Amino acid sequence: MIVGVGIDVVDIARFERALERTPGLRDRLFTEVERGMLPRSLAARFAAKEALAKALGAPRGLLWTDAEVQRGERGRPVLKVTGTVAAAAEERGVDRWHVSLSHDGGIATAVVIAESGELG
Repeated sequence: MIVGVGIDVVDIARFERALERTPGLRDRLFTEVERGMLPRSLAARFAAKEALAKALGAPRGLLWTDAEVQRGERGRPVLKVTGTVAAAAEERGVDRWHVSLSHDGGIATAVVIAESGELG
């Protein structure tokens, strides 16, 4: 059963400028593994984290670093959630994530679907 769907878009150039002008932003938004990526990849991952929050109903108290977009089999993106995000997901019965990332024309886009194995 689908618990929630989220989508987000990020202007890559604007996001890159924000990273340059705001010290510590990378550390607040991204895990250690994600921090070294190119700006367009970071923008897509930030969009995924925003979409994830929307799929959960935008609960308060989520930490950006409690969600990490990893490369799964054949390069497909997968979400790893811990801490505050894992707790919010468990509270809502979410046990599977589906994520799609794209970047083109200066825009990064992400769609996240939160799913529960329970039948509704």
